[in-house]
Amino acid sequence: MGTTMSGSNIDTKSLLEQVQQATADGKITATAAENIEIWLTEDRYARYAEQVAEHITSGKWKELDDAFWTIIPFGTGGRRGKMYPIGSNAINERTIGESAQGLAEYVKETVSGDLSCAIAYDTRHRSREFAELCARILVSNGFTVYFLDDYRSTPELSFLVRYKKCSCGIMVTASHNPPSDNAVKVYWSTGGQVMPPHDKQIIDRVMNVQEIPLGVEFDSAVADGKVVICTAETDDAFINAVKQQKFDGPRDLKILYSPLHGVGASAVMPALAADNFTDVSIFGPHKEPSGDFPNVPGHVSNPENPAVFDAIIEQAKTDGSELILATDPDCDRVGCAAPKTMDVTGEWGTFTGNQIGVLLADHVLSERKKGGGLTPEHYVVKTLVTTEMVRRIADSYNVRTCGNLQVGFKWIGGTMDAEGPDKFLFGCEESHGYLVGQYARDKDAAVAAMLLAELAANCKKEGKSLHEKLESLWWQHGYHAERLLNQKMPGSEGMANMQKLMAKFRETPPESVGGLKLTAVRDYQNDVIKTPDGKSSPLNGPKGNMVILDLEDDNYVAVRPSGTEPKVKFYMFSYVPAEQLSLLEAAQEEMEARLDAFEKDLVAFADSI
Repeated sequence: MGTTMSGSNIDTKSLLEQVQQATADGKITATAAENIEIWLTEDRYARYAEQVAEHITSGKWKELDDAFWTIIPFGTGGRRGKMYPIGSNAINERTIGESAQGLAEYVKETVSGDLSCAIAYDTRHRSREFAELCARILVSNGFTVYFLDDYRSTPELSFLVRYKKCSCGIMVTASHNPPSDNAVKVYWSTGGQVMPPHDKQIIDRVMNVQEIPLGVEFDSAVADGKVVICTAETDDAFINAVKQQKFDGPRDLKILYSPLHGVGASAVMPALAADNFTDVSIFGPHKEPSGDFPNVPGHVSNPENPAVFDAIIEQAKTDGSELILATDPDCDRVGCAAPKTMDVTGEWGTFTGNQIGVLLADHVLSERKKGGGLTPEHYVVKTLVTTEMVRRIADSYNVRTCGNLQVGFKWIGGTMDAEGPDKFLFGCEESHGYLVGQYARDKDAAVAAMLLAELAANCKKEGKSLHEKLESLWWQHGYHAERLLNQKMPGSEGMANMQKLMAKFRETPPESVGGLKLTAVRDYQNDVIKTPDGKSSPLNGPKGNMVILDLEDDNYVAVRPSGTEPKVKFYMFSYVPAEQLSLLEAAQEEMEARLDAFEKDLVAFADSI
């Protein structure tokens, strides 16, 4: 290696010596140093070398370590992270470009015939820029690109892949992450996010990308017909597909909707209109499409967070709205709030993702049963960390549940194709993701919002609130309480701690959690079930970095590191069978106390590493 880079005045040798010294001083990790050396010395990263050099000479070691300590991976939702101009662990032109080029190379090796890719983007900073970049790269690789030329939802992208029979798809979005983040979600020809073996094959190509071809400008590609703008056509076809999932019933309901500064108004409003809901308004402070998400708490537009509903509820109480719906920035997740009773000026409450899943499951199955179309071959799909109440509802309708799935809606989409989509009824995951119908292979907040509105209107006609409807389901199927705890572990040190924590759960798990004895540990990474007496047996389950701690009385805790964010997730589940319910309020208090005890013990266990 020479002392200067080709065509540059950068003293590479001196810079690498500074990097080595910073590593020795503990200012950056060894893996960061390795990746920095690659970006300084390899021709494919030459255009970024001056920025890397400036960081080194300015002593920006924390920024360098954060940006380089690993190579940003494909997780459950694709490649997602903090935007930063340089770095292998950041979202920037190079890592986005590598993602698009790696995908193009793999598709060209795998798929025969004409190649095409669907591309869409959300309201985040640089999303349009990254979408055009991906389009240019795909066109340079010989693909025709079908492009949605405005902010559109992730499920519409999934639909577009199927609608135009594309070889693959790219959605530029970081879902509900903070404004600093962005991402690409990569889709296969099914309309579902890439699954094994494709995901690992694609990342292998991504990591070895040398040149990123950008020989064509976006506008020129549009003029030449290589990028096909199909926004209006796709909008109409998508909303029509969503409309096909509606059920007849009352439509007397005043709805207040928030897109939380995202793309949702392009999908939810037309879907509600197509289902004949006419009294719908958008919450003004959240209407503006903005990557800063200015008017939501903490600038994080996540409908899983009850606090995002506080201001919307205040308006609903004054304007007489009877249902609040809110969607995340790319409109694949939906949240919901409703009055506790029929008094809209009284107390309101939000619903967890599990509770919405329960309500929608019962609504869909009840309506399908009325139509006489249910058979034992029909099925619902859920993940391992989604409430078992969905399964118990399905059992009551004598339909199957496919529930032995890892986290991520791609597994639900994959199950639809494996089991046959004609018998698919409903798919859900605890993180507010739902799908009805065959038109997509990803969760869709538009169809979920439409069906929630139908259910709320049905309840109103019957003189009950959505909360009272949920209570009736608890009486029928047992009281289920769930809670998600996120244990943040940021940075390179956090990754090491996550690995230590998962190893400890596998090797020396707690004897009890929240006062309930451990009965078994299900280790989905090593395909084994271990019991406290030292015995082990094979586990028939989907491979993944997750353990489930089975406790007494059908209680359990699932533990997994996030595939997209630096944190470990604890999913806690408690249950009281219907036959043991005497006072619902007492059961609720008892289960909340139990979950509190679970949380206390799990935090202590995590802090002990």
